[in-house]
Amino acid sequence: MGSHLLSKSSFIRGVQCEKHLYLYKYHYSEMDPVSDMQKAVFNRGTNVGILAQNLFPGGTDASPKSPSEYNNAVALTKKLLKNKQHVIYEASFNFSDVLSIADIVVQEKSSLKIFEVKSSTSISETYLQDAALQYWVITNSGYKVKDFSIIYINNQYLRDGELDLNKLFISESVLRSIKPMQKWVEEKVNRFKKVLNKKTIPDIDIGEHCYNPYTCAFYEYCRKHIPDNSVFDLAGLQLNKKYDLYRQGIIRLKDIPNDISLPQTAKVQLDVFKSRKNIINKPEIKEFLSDLNYPIYFMDFETIQPAIPLFDKSKPYQQIPFQYSLHFKKNKKSKIEHFEFLAEAVDDPRIKFIENLLKATRNKGDILTYNKSFEITRLKEIAETFPVYKKQIEERISRIKDLMVPFQKKYYYTNDMQGSYSIKYVLPALIPDLSYKDLDINEGGLASIAFESLYYETDMFKISEIRNNLLEYCKLDTFAMVKLLEKLESL
Repeated sequence: MGSHLLSKSSFIRGVQCEKHLYLYKYHYSEMDPVSDMQKAVFNRGTNVGILAQNLFPGGTDASPKSPSEYNNAVALTKKLLKNKQHVIYEASFNFSDVLSIADIVVQEKSSLKIFEVKSSTSISETYLQDAALQYWVITNSGYKVKDFSIIYINNQYLRDGELDLNKLFISESVLRSIKPMQKWVEEKVNRFKKVLNKKTIPDIDIGEHCYNPYTCAFYEYCRKHIPDNSVFDLAGLQLNKKYDLYRQGIIRLKDIPNDISLPQTAKVQLDVFKSRKNIINKPEIKEFLSDLNYPIYFMDFETIQPAIPLFDKSKPYQQIPFQYSLHFKKNKKSKIEHFEFLAEAVDDPRIKFIENLLKATRNKGDILTYNKSFEITRLKEIAETFPVYKKQIEERISRIKDLMVPFQKKYYYTNDMQGSYSIKYVLPALIPDLSYKDLDINEGGLASIAFESLYYETDMFKISEIRNNLLEYCKLDTFAMVKLLEKLESL
């Protein structure tokens, strides 16, 4: 990795947990697998950083060709600054075995302005720690830093035509915040070097720090001693309360004393676990069912949330619907019909999406969703953006009802639901033959990533495969609702 002991990322890991720092440096192979969602977050950060370079055009990229060539990158940065290069992207600095790579460096006369780019919509404490370390490395490398700013995304920016980068991005100076942190940085650097020079892994137990500021990359590694059905599986119990139990030596659900005060959700979960008796509240289920009127549409949406708005009349991270699945039953005993829509990844999907949906649901009947607030919010957003559809959308919203209610309120609860009322847990618990686990796309986040990738994919076979996987996933969502309602009705 070049001749450095610490970097920005490893420094932040050390601030979170010194064991995390040590494991990342010397036991990298033990790290938890990086999920597709995490990869997408990393890629998004990279893409946002590249886009932000256009705020400072004409720069030279000083990034290394490979992780083993950071020494060359440091030397190149030094050479470029000596030659009065005005703008440098990915500038590398190394002081006292600590590597810092600045996203954008602007040289003005004898001083530097540093810009760190983030794909978030605000400045966090972690970003300030990151910036403080960079300032420490760069200034101790002999350079005068005139200003240090963090560039982040303005989530109120509404795209209208070509991207306006000066409105999309917010640049905020943090120099006054990070200067007082320099002594803290130096103390941490010295501390972390001592940790890394030891021959043994730091003896640090799991705790609330495992999640702050990010879930630790060695989360599973450090939890090998935690059994299934532990206090950490309790739903509705605050994280600090779970660790209070853990530190008392109460780890398994079966070991939790009956007199311990728990939130109602956790209490129900524990009672069912210990008694092995399911909760089936027939009167409440009957009351819920009495409010449903056939014909019934079973409806589910999928959305993308691009950091950089792809379409006019959209904002950063706005949820843009691109797909729906509808199952339809005329009455309890009728055959199931299925309708679906999946936009082409060529332009804004919202118009075709809503026109198709309104046509498919134009006949009378309740519209059943799972967690109705999601679909209702998306519909209201479309109505606000495209008022011509507002009246029809309001009519559809008035018909929407929520299948999540009987599971959320524990009218029906089994131990297999593991304290959750997510359809991903409820479905296999009640309908064992149906499950999401064998699908290539098996949750909404992956569906979002997959569809957004289609805007850049050119391989027709890959496009076809992704589209088929998307259709299969969304179809299961609404078919699952059909089967869950049938299960409730059978009671």
